[in-house]
Amino acid sequence: MFKLFAFCLMVFSAIAAVASELPLFDGHLHYSGNAWEETPPEKAIKYLDEANIGRALLSSTPIEGTLKLYTLDPKRFVPELRVYHHATSYETWLVERANWWRADDTIPFLKKELERGIYVGIGEFHLFGAEAESDVIKQVVNLAVEKKIHLHAHSDARAIATLMSHNPNAKILWAHAGMNTPVQTVGEWMARYPLMSVELSYRYDIVNSDEIDPSWRELFLKYPDRFVMGSDTWIPSRWPELPSIAQWYRGWLGKLPQDVAEKIAYKNLARFLGTSFP
Repeated sequence: MFKLFAFCLMVFSAIAAVASELPLFDGHLHYSGNAWEETPPEKAIKYLDEANIGRALLSSTPIEGTLKLYTLDPKRFVPELRVYHHATSYETWLVERANWWRADDTIPFLKKELERGIYVGIGEFHLFGAEAESDVIKQVVNLAVEKKIHLHAHSDARAIATLMSHNPNAKILWAHAGMNTPVQTVGEWMARYPLMSVELSYRYDIVNSDEIDPSWRELFLKYPDRFVMGSDTWIPSRWPELPSIAQWYRGWLGKLPQDVAEKIAYKNLARFLGTSFP
């Protein structure tokens, strides 16, 4: 019995050690204008290095933030195209966030900017409930399918269902796993929409009393190829928190089978994007 216990302890310790060194492919990073002064590009990269985040899916408001980091290190940053092209401040972003899904210039902007040929997806955008039913959004979905790129949606379950109804070939990365969407609904939507992957930033309900919540664990083991980690640096203060955010992920990933942990940490996103890691 003692030998069995010692063996199990050794195995769990090895898994934890591997998890503590897990490289990460961040599925939700922003370098928006409110962070530029406090966190210049070189400092942003320093935070990523400290967190051992080897690559990152990046979108920003205004989009110049994405171009700044991508130009500096195109191997590290994978650009997404954000829809908020008028916003120059947090306040103007709030206005555009409430209207982009019905604005006449959304589609012309996306088509023109996609000509750069660097973007792998459209998003992260905010879209809720009946907003997803607009003709503009239907065109956005069809444009993404036409260009063979994904949609990174910060949306509730209803909006996700509507996006998929516009075109069943749409490829979606569901930001924050729906944020406040019940874990049971997340599982139902994953079963219903096999082209959808789920990004986990801000889902602190994954961990309960230092253990993975049983409902989340069940989903991770049922769909090990469809979850990705993310940090979401939507405000400047999130940048220096990257190392601690990364450690939070590694803490609970170490409680999963090693192959599943590695998939969520970096392999799933690389496959979803059709790219490599690091």
